Amino acid sequence: MCLGIPGQIVEITDANNKLGLVNVGGVKREVNLACVVDNEHPIQSCVGDWVLVHVGFALNRIDEKEAEETLKILEEIAALTT
Repeated sequence: MCLGIPGQIVEITDANNKLGLVNVGGVKREVNLACVVDNEHPIQSCVGDWVLVHVGFALNRIDEKEAEETLKILEEIAALTT
């Protein structure tokens, strides 16, 4: 089973290699954005986008509401395991 964690793109760190800094639950990590860019949504327009991140790759864009709902569920699961 794969788990994609919602994160928000806060900075483009290397446009040529399609890398950006993504805030995932307060932790910023460099992530490959190649899967979420195309001719209609170039790398420069990604800042502020919410994405699902899995093993260092942004797999797809999601809306902010979906991101918030998923983060809330993940927080609830974490609270149950502590």
